[in-house]
Amino acid sequence: MLNRYARAFFTKVFTPVAKLFLGLGISPDVVTIVGTLGVCFGALAFYPRHMFFVGTLVITAFVFSDTIDGVMARMSGRSGKWGAYLDSTLDRLGDAAIFGGLVLWYAGGGDNVVMAGLALACLILGSVVSYAKARAEGLGMTANVGIAERADRLVAVLVTTGLVGLGLPEIVLGVVLGLLALASLITIIQRMWAVRVQALAAAS
Repeated sequence: MLNRYARAFFTKVFTPVAKLFLGLGISPDVVTIVGTLGVCFGALAFYPRHMFFVGTLVITAFVFSDTIDGVMARMSGRSGKWGAYLDSTLDRLGDAAIFGGLVLWYAGGGDNVVMAGLALACLILGSVVSYAKARAEGLGMTANVGIAERADRLVAVLVTTGLVGLGLPEIVLGVVLGLLALASLITIIQRMWAVRVQALAAAS
């Protein structure tokens, strides 16, 4: 949902930044890599120490690189398969770091096996959501359906985690993680069904 409605807005917002980076000779690939490293640092350096608000601020500062590199690629005419592959692959690392940081806290100092399990479920199911789409495209089909796209999941977990760092009851984060896990599972089923329909149509 957010992918559809927010992309045009953020493209306008970050176009000046993209122009500046290109003017400095920075490539879209560099922005992609630095952005991923920043997200991983924010998640794995602060979340396992229960510094949720600071960690979220650091992650948010770098997570928009995912939009900036795309704008840069289009402006410079460098859009291609390599950039798309690099971006998608590193996105998985960033997502895993965010939920992995929560797992580390709740499995360690947070001492809450339920929260750790919910965060782990989000990590695993979120990865399968992305794989289901990528595998479908690799087979020449599409699976661009579902109620829990990447942008939706990121916004939900980052906003809630940041607010918990400011004093929001932790149970709220538990509810959000549970809903994200459920939504991810539903999305996987939706994508599998979409591919099955296409496969059966092609075989008939």
